[in-house]
Amino acid sequence: MSLHSSGNSSTYEQNGISPSPQLSLNDMIDLIITSYKKILIASAIGALLGYAAWFFLFQYRAEVTLINATNGLDLVSWRILQKGLPNLADQIVQDNKAPESEVTVYRQMSDPEWWKSNVEATYALSKADTKDLAGISKDLDGAGSSILSLMITAPGHSRKASIENADVASRFLLTGGAYLQLRSMLNGYEAEALSAKVDVEKRIGSTEIELAYLQGRAKNLDDLLKRFPSDQKITQQVTDPKDSGAKYLPISTQIIAINTEIYQNREVLARLTDRLTQLEIMNQFLQEATPKAQTQFDGIGLIKQYLLIEDTLRKALSPDDLKARAALDQLRSKLLKLEDRFTKGLEANTSPIAYKRGAIKVTLGGMALAFLVTLLFFARAVLVLRVDGRWKSFLPL
Repeated sequence: MSLHSSGNSSTYEQNGISPSPQLSLNDMIDLIITSYKKILIASAIGALLGYAAWFFLFQYRAEVTLINATNGLDLVSWRILQKGLPNLADQIVQDNKAPESEVTVYRQMSDPEWWKSNVEATYALSKADTKDLAGISKDLDGAGSSILSLMITAPGHSRKASIENADVASRFLLTGGAYLQLRSMLNGYEAEALSAKVDVEKRIGSTEIELAYLQGRAKNLDDLLKRFPSDQKITQQVTDPKDSGAKYLPISTQIIAINTEIYQNREVLARLTDRLTQLEIMNQFLQEATPKAQTQFDGIGLIKQYLLIEDTLRKALSPDDLKARAALDQLRSKLLKLEDRFTKGLEANTSPIAYKRGAIKVTLGGMALAFLVTLLFFARAVLVLRVDGRWKSFLPL
C-alpha cells in the first residue's frame, strides 16, 4: 500500500525532485492500519513493563489512625511535638538507642518534612467551617484548634514492612511525645527548685528578722504596761502598729496590734518552711529522675519509673505530714495525667491498613508510551525511506 498517490509521485519524478519528507494525517492513518499488529504487540509489552515497574518499584503505604479521645492534644501542643520529635529521633539514632531493625524508620523520622507529609491532623472545624460559623457562638472559638485524630502513613517495600513501619512511627509518636512533655515538666521543676528555693530562703530570713523586731517591741510594751497599769483603755479603732500615730494609742491596744502581727508573721514563716520542705522533696525526686531522662527516651516507660520513685518518697514521709505529701500528690497527678494522654487518650481505633495504588495508571501509562514510541519509530522509518529515494518500495509493515 503506497502512502502517496501515483499522480504525486509522477510529478516528483518529472521534475527530478524527491518527495517531501513529511507525513500527512492520511499517511499516519495508513501507517497505523498497515502496522497495527506490531503496534498492538509493542503496546502490550509497554503495559507489561509498566505493571512490572509498579510491582517492583512502587512501595506499599500503611495507614494508622490515632484517635484523640480525651482532647489532651491540641493545635499548640501538636506544633510543639512536630518540632521536637525529629530532633528526638535523630538523638536516638546518634546514641544507638533505636533497634537495629527500626533504624531506617528513625532516620526518616529525623527529617522535619517527614512529619509534615506523613502525619495528618484532623481538626474539629476546618478553615471553611470556622469562617461560616464565625460569630455564632464563643464556644466555637477554640473548636478550630481541637484535634480529633492523627493519621500516620509509612512506606515499605512490602505490605508487612509498611505495616511494621507504621507501627514503629505511631509508637514513637506516643512514647516520644510523652518524653518531650515529661522533659518539659522536669525542666519546669528544675527551674522552680533553683529559683523558688532561693526566694523562699530569702523570705524566711527577712520574716525571721521582722519577727524578732516585733517580739522585742511587744516585750517593751509589756514593760510599759507594768509601769503604767492605769493605762488599760482599749480602743475599737483598727490600727497599724507601724503607723506613726500608733504610739499615742493606749498601750493595751498597741500590744494587741503587735501580737496580731506577730501571729501573722509566724503563720507566714510556717508556710514558707512548709514550702521549703516541699522543694526539698522535689529536689530529691529530680536527683533520681533527671539521670534516667538522659539515657531513656521512652516517655511512657519513664512515667512508670517516676511513679515508683514518687511512691518510694511517699513511703518515707510520715502519714501525718500532709503538707509534705501535698507536693507528691501534685506530682503524681501530673504524671498520671500525662500517662493517660499518651496511652488511653491517643490510641488506634483500628489495625493499620496497607495499600499500593496506581497500578492501572502506571500500566496505562506504559502502554500509551509504548504506542507512541512505536508509532514514531515507524513514522521515522517511512521518512528515512523517502529521503533515500526508496519510498516507492515501501510495503505494508
